[in-house]
Amino acid sequence: MNQSVLFPDLQDWDDTKQQVIFPAQVQGVNIQCRISLSRLTKLHGEELTGEAEVLAAFEACRFDIEDYIEELIEQEMFDEDGAVSWR
Repeated sequence: MNQSVLFPDLQDWDDTKQQVIFPAQVQGVNIQCRISLSRLTKLHGEELTGEAEVLAAFEACRFDIEDYIEELIEQEMFDEDGAVSWR
């Protein structure tokens, strides 16, 4: 794991966009990261309903999510708004 990518223990559920938003820090720069509900459901293996379940599933899958997002950051796979998304 590249220690230059840090993931603070912060995450928020965006009900409108159906995604979890969380930050990554790379060389002191904050990058917004996102994982879609459909992707999180596939990772978790169960249907997720409500913010509490979604955030609990995110926490349970955090290592895999951070590992994949780190790969996207290292490959500079940024969205048009500078964020990194796993859909």
